[in-house]
Amino acid sequence: MSDRFDTCILDITTGGSETVADLTRDCETYLGDVARGRDGLLNVFVPHATAGIAILETGAGSDDDLLSALHELLPADHPWRHRHGTPGHGRDHVLPALVAPHATLPVVNGRLELGTWQSVCLVDTNVDNPDRQVRLSFLS
Repeated sequence: MSDRFDTCILDITTGGSETVADLTRDCETYLGDVARGRDGLLNVFVPHATAGIAILETGAGSDDDLLSALHELLPADHPWRHRHGTPGHGRDHVLPALVAPHATLPVVNGRLELGTWQSVCLVDTNVDNPDRQVRLSFLS
């Protein structure tokens, strides 16, 4: 790894239900290993066509509210043209257009600069694929 750019892959199991998985500690641990007090950017990327990265409050209901809002915006019973997988799986392929598959976040003195209630989250509505990878990259 160079002094300017470092990367790692997280293997995340989301299970058989729609989920918002908090990755904040994983991001902080990674930065503790690679940032070494430097300023830069953390890029979080999920290389899947049916998942996204969101910055939101967790644990107070916002994560469940997000999933509820996605159900209203992308109903499973809509006549999706993309039809393989479980019923409504076409909606999962539209998700990354609304919840981007990446986020780029500031790092100051080696620490992630999030607001008080912000968390870095993997949003996964695809119950057909419980195993995900998330790439963390630090650019100083």
